Amino acid sequence: MIPFAGNPLNRASEKRTDSEWIEARRHDPSSLIIPLWRLKPFLLGSERPDATTVLGRLRPEIADSLAGSDAACIFLGLDGDRAVFALDISAAEDPQNREPLAGLGYFTDARTAAQIVPINDAAMIAQAKALIDWHQRHGFCPRCGAPTRMVDAGYRRLCGQCNAEHFPRVDPVVIMLATHGDACLVGRGAQFPPEMFSALAGFIEPGETIEEAVQRELMEEASVRVSDVTYYATQPWPFPSSLMIGCFARAESRDVKADAKEVVEVRWLERGAARELIAGKQVNGMRVPPPIAIAHHLIRTWACGEK
Repeated sequence: MIPFAGNPLNRASEKRTDSEWIEARRHDPSSLIIPLWRLKPFLLGSERPDATTVLGRLRPEIADSLAGSDAACIFLGLDGDRAVFALDISAAEDPQNREPLAGLGYFTDARTAAQIVPINDAAMIAQAKALIDWHQRHGFCPRCGAPTRMVDAGYRRLCGQCNAEHFPRVDPVVIMLATHGDACLVGRGAQFPPEMFSALAGFIEPGETIEEAVQRELMEEASVRVSDVTYYATQPWPFPSSLMIGCFARAESRDVKADAKEVVEVRWLERGAARELIAGKQVNGMRVPPPIAIAHHLIRTWACGEK
């Protein structure tokens, strides 16, 4: 399973417009609240590397003591019969070192959390983080500039001036591994550490198919022509709200050139070397992304002959 995917909750979207039901479940003692402080989820356990760590879920009365009445609280879904919410407690001052959370765990960034909690917990982190992030950045109407308010349990914002409706956005991104014979193409982004190489990626543009975006991005970033674009898998990527669409493509040749802006270096990676890199080894001064990233799974799938 790719991290951030496989959300175990029943989203129960039909309940979002039932404000009485949402309010009742929000304060039901059996409900669970996932707190996020400045977009960082709360993890129960120690920060020791060998510690067992899980996503923190609080009872409503404990969560209510950490945030004001106007804090964004979003219905994530049902875990069996229990409602699960995400609560923005960004206004709290150092909550992990104060009651009622002191000594129970710690807040950490979503990337780090997803690598140490169970896979189902990581998926809930993706949902909670992306939604709270969206609300923090969309307090005003892009049509008229007036303040908006949260409705439908966090899945819509409504402008009080022009009545425009705004919905949480998801930005589609293609991430693709071009192959030629027994080698795959990897690149180093301008923002990457010197030794880090990954599959190439880019946002899908309006009026463009997934296949067209793969072909365009590979030509723009590496000057390589490809065909036979095939779908692999998708990954929610809440940084802030992307959907990574993993693909493979067949390159016409190994003639490549990095664009030197977004991608500063491209290399063809032989299959044997790719296997070593996936195993965590450094080869020829190179590393590839860890398993939290879909790029890792693209390279692994190809290197192990699964594609």
